[in-house]
Amino acid sequence: MSDNLNRREALAAAALSLAAFPVLADEKPKDKPADKAVVIPENALVVLVTDPLSKELSCPCVGGYGQRDYDKFGKYLEGKSGRAVAVVYSESLAGALKKSEGKAHLLIGKDSVMRATAPANKVEVTYLAALTGKDGKTTQTGLVCVAAADKAVTPVDLKEHTIYFGSAAAEEKSAAAVRILKEFGLDVPAKLDTCATCSEGATKVVEEAKAGKKVAAVISSYAHPLLEGCGTIKKGELRVIAETDPVPFIAAFATGSLKPAERDAVKAALLEIGKNKDLCTAIETKAGFVEPVKKK
Repeated sequence: MSDNLNRREALAAAALSLAAFPVLADEKPKDKPADKAVVIPENALVVLVTDPLSKELSCPCVGGYGQRDYDKFGKYLEGKSGRAVAVVYSESLAGALKKSEGKAHLLIGKDSVMRATAPANKVEVTYLAALTGKDGKTTQTGLVCVAAADKAVTPVDLKEHTIYFGSAAAEEKSAAAVRILKEFGLDVPAKLDTCATCSEGATKVVEEAKAGKKVAAVISSYAHPLLEGCGTIKKGELRVIAETDPVPFIAAFATGSLKPAERDAVKAALLEIGKNKDLCTAIETKAGFVEPVKKK
């Protein structure tokens, strides 16, 4: 019992510390769709990027954040592999495959989403490495948010609230969020109410709270600096009351189109990025791609 109590107190304290920061952003910006035509050179190594913090899929609302330049990464990989590299951007794996006409050798995107959507798209994947953020971490969290005027202080106070989660593929907004709410003693329904994006969840909370409803939403921490900056919500309209345990964020996966020797060479190139300061700056990473420490 005491361990559970300490766990709840720690989570509540983390939530209070997060409340001082700007809140989360949309992982599907409206003003910068990745709809450019893609011309893939013959025999090119094709990289599909769905990283929501890539400059093609994000917006320049916050200086030095959410503008990862994977075109420069492509040039780096060309030098390492000795072959042309085509980088294709899309908000989803299905969308990227459509733009590349089914060609794919390397996938870079949210870990849980790639693992969940690859089988449905008939893509065989092999995990290669995780990308560190500017803070050196390879993880993200889900943040449970309510309207600023809501009386809820911790998840214990959400028993009468409608809670909006993310899709099942977004672990930080689904499975990880369910776990933390259950730790606080909430009964979570088998069928979750969901929002496709962080901005949709944030907007629902703000608008429905104004209508007198009790609502909360789980939003991804990686979008944290962008939401107010992009003007999706006004400053101070949302308040964070809990944070999930960390889950993997951006990772690189090889597809079955890469032969074992090619896959090993690509992985080696990924793990060397940390030595390239200019490239680290371009893709907003502290240590490049790394092999995460295995759980004990």
